[in-house]
Amino acid sequence: MRQRYRFGLHGALAVLLQLPAIAAAALTVIYDSGNTRPIAPYLEVFETEDTYPQQSPVIHPTPLGAADPEALLPIRSPGLTPGQVKAHSHHRPFTRPFFLIGSDVRSRKWLQTHRNRLKEIGAVGMLVQADTVENLRVIATLAEGLSILPASGSDIAQALGITHYPVLITPHGIEQ
Repeated sequence: MRQRYRFGLHGALAVLLQLPAIAAAALTVIYDSGNTRPIAPYLEVFETEDTYPQQSPVIHPTPLGAADPEALLPIRSPGLTPGQVKAHSHHRPFTRPFFLIGSDVRSRKWLQTHRNRLKEIGAVGMLVQADTVENLRVIATLAEGLSILPASGSDIAQALGITHYPVLITPHGIEQ
């Protein structure tokens, strides 16, 4: 029984000899945002000798990636336009009400008019059309605490047979 748990000198040596091969294996890139930079300039700091004065690395401002509002723009939803929506029921099992709006005048007025009701029912919004950062700011200001995510609404609209916004989708129906 004791032999089964005994590792032995040869086993330990075999594992130690394989470590460099494991460490030298090629890296696998899991995600590349397109803003990848080489690491070499950052490693130069460790290669300098004490006789050379240390220089601070030059830091270039980097975009915020997904958190950068300009990276989201323009927001488009092909197949959706501002317009009148006829109220009707549906048989989809949505658990939470949500709404689709744009940054157009009709959507802004609709949001102002329905904001309190949207808050009461816990609706979440999707901003399906916006061209500028100012459009995003205006909608965020009008939302006054409502959660509104910028995203294309084409797939949802197509699935629900919707061609216009602003629109509210509840567990029981579609209305404007």
